[in-house]
Amino acid sequence: MTRVGRVERTTKETSVVVEINLDGTGKVDVATGVGFFDHMLDQLGRHGLFDLTAKTDGDLHIDSHHTIEDTSLALGAAFRQALGDKRGIVRFANASVPLDESLAQVTVDLSGRPYLVHSEPENMAPMIGPDYDTTMTRHILESFVAQAQIALHVHVPYGRNAHHIVECQFKALARALRYASEIDPRQTGIPSTKGAL
Repeated sequence: MTRVGRVERTTKETSVVVEINLDGTGKVDVATGVGFFDHMLDQLGRHGLFDLTAKTDGDLHIDSHHTIEDTSLALGAAFRQALGDKRGIVRFANASVPLDESLAQVTVDLSGRPYLVHSEPENMAPMIGPDYDTTMTRHILESFVAQAQIALHVHVPYGRNAHHIVECQFKALARALRYASEIDPRQTGIPSTKGAL
């Protein structure tokens, strides 16, 4: 069984191609023009052991918002596509990842119902590098969840450095998605009493 999703999304603001293989080895090839966002996508692929390609040409002369948003929407749609009918998956998973002084706790349900709960320390630095607005982290997750149709809870109880606070979220998300999407050898059907996810 090949669990690969590929999404192409073109608007007046961006042109995006995303491909993800859930059963990969962590091979990543990303280029969005937003350096820190590329770094986060690299974390997602490598720590999730997903083979991930993301190529975005966006209106960066305005700012990075549309580029980040549309890439995240395409990534969520590709992830949902790759899951197929979700037969045999684990479905639920959680992961906690520290990064120096910061800690991220992520819990996921590949439920078919989009819902996000997100909390991180207040008064973070407003920018990471020249083009990553730290308020975009929640929006990335919102966009991904809306298209992936999953329930996602992300909590960062403490942290000081904005780079660390955001990066540990992506690492924990990668691990939680990896564990939840793995095939459970004891699960022959769809892991729901409803018979569908």
